[in-house]
Amino acid sequence: MLSLLLGLTRLIIFIVFVSFFSILFYLTSFFCSEEMNSKRALHLRDFLIRVSNYILGIRTIIYGEKPTIQGLIVANHRSYFDPIVIVNQIHAFPVGKKEVASWPMIGYICKISGVLFVDRKCQKSRQETAENIREVLAKGYSIINFPEGTTDVLPTTVDFNYGSFVMATKIKSAVIPIAIDYKEKTDAFVGDDTFIPHFLKCFGKWTTEIKMTFFPPIYSEDATYLLNTSKKMIDDELIRYRKDWDNEK
Repeated sequence: MLSLLLGLTRLIIFIVFVSFFSILFYLTSFFCSEEMNSKRALHLRDFLIRVSNYILGIRTIIYGEKPTIQGLIVANHRSYFDPIVIVNQIHAFPVGKKEVASWPMIGYICKISGVLFVDRKCQKSRQETAENIREVLAKGYSIINFPEGTTDVLPTTVDFNYGSFVMATKIKSAVIPIAIDYKEKTDAFVGDDTFIPHFLKCFGKWTTEIKMTFFPPIYSEDATYLLNTSKKMIDDELIRYRKDWDNEK
């Protein structure tokens, strides 16, 4: 009962908080240039994410050195919250599935803050996203992609798609692997989960502990090497996380 009350309280605060600043941004955007709105949207995104992590009781344990160069970030995928956790640590733009753009409130924040939406089943959409990625990297920002293409709760990652790594070789970008996992396995957003019930379950705890590791950038003209190396780094770290958590019990 207490967890449900806490989850509902956080959900209401989260909705009011994000809605207020989203509406404020929308109203003031009519008086600013497109370039100014882009900068303001980025600042708004960072502010919303930073405060939201506090509101929701997120405790993130970081390993490794944060990247000092831009590149193509590849991470395993547990939850819709993954990009929020990553972006709270570094300036980067996630690549997301087009369905997220239609989500109430969250979709709007994603759109104004530069999330690159892609329809993975559409070749034209994938090509347009590739060009957008080039532009973002050229501006000095990193791109976040989840090569699994789906969330899962397995001990290690499922098969990675080659697309991200082929693109990295074509645009001569560094690949920056990131491992991320949640202490409670039920925090993963998988299967038939829907947003609100999962939100209440995940954030009905006083603290949601998340571990994240930044690995050194990888350079290669071999997409297979980039994929296999990234996957092994991430898998080994996920195993280490779970072993450490199990030893705490």
